[in-house]
Amino acid sequence: METATAALRYSGVFQGTAEQVRQVRREVARHLAGCPAAADAVLVASELAANAVLHSASAGQFFTVRAELHDSYLWLEVEDCGGPRHPRPHDDARPHGLDVVAALTGPDGWGVDGDASGRVVWARLKLAASQRPDADQPAA
Repeated sequence: METATAALRYSGVFQGTAEQVRQVRREVARHLAGCPAAADAVLVASELAANAVLHSASAGQFFTVRAELHDSYLWLEVEDCGGPRHPRPHDDARPHGLDVVAALTGPDGWGVDGDASGRVVWARLKLAASQRPDADQPAA
């Protein structure tokens, strides 16, 4: 059982360029293949990675993406190099960035830890009982 859990932990370091967001999506999808929450996790990771590139000192530097599957939730985080927080206004009505993350996780399902010298933006996707890693295992 520990081997399966270890296989569902992922950490990757990416260059702080827009092109790397696509690579984040690929890597997270590959490592969470078979997980019913994988599609939502890929979207959350993509939004957090894009924010690291667009809104932090990671632009042109690097950022780290982590994903970990637990019994009742999927944990995602992106660690960036910090910097001032200056969200850019959007000229259309569709949700962007953290609005998308909040829609998928709920209002208390994401947050930001750290400061201008470095921060971690995290998200927790709850898994329904039928989505949990041990849902198809017979009861002991």
